[in-house]
Amino acid sequence: MNKLLAALIAGLFATSVFAQAAAPAAPATPAVVKAEAKAEKAETKAVAAEAKTDAKADASVNKAVTKAHMKKSKAKAKAAKAKAEEQKDVAEASAGDKMKAEAKADKVEAKADAKADKAAIKADAKADKAKVDANADKMKAKAETTAVKAEGDAKVKAAAAK
Repeated sequence: MNKLLAALIAGLFATSVFAQAAAPAAPATPAVVKAEAKAEKAETKAVAAEAKTDAKADASVNKAVTKAHMKKSKAKAKAAKAKAEEQKDVAEASAGDKMKAEAKADKVEAKADAKADKAAIKADAKADKAKVDANADKMKAKAETTAVKAEGDAKVKAAAAK
């Protein structure tokens, strides 16, 4: 009960601090109003450019990931086809050649699996590179937006100081 009462009292004090009116700001001069409008316009433009860059980067990543999935699927299908052909050859082989055909089939299957794995690794590497590039583009856009905001704030302060 004491903890509840303490929390309620603390909440009361916190709200009373926020409820106090702020000191009235100095009246804005036309130069300050103009600087604020320019800064706001530049900031809006920068935010829009950042959003556009983010969208392009996300689309690029999605495209790269989809392409990687397609390449991996094709490689697996090709390996499965090669395995099926070799299994067919083993089934058609005569009793005397059966062991030789099975050995060849095992060799072909291992080779097909290795080739499919290499293709999958290469496709994943390309997709990962696209992700890294997209994140770099996003970070650059964010930095540019932050710079525009800071520049706008500095101009407003300079106009207020005049």
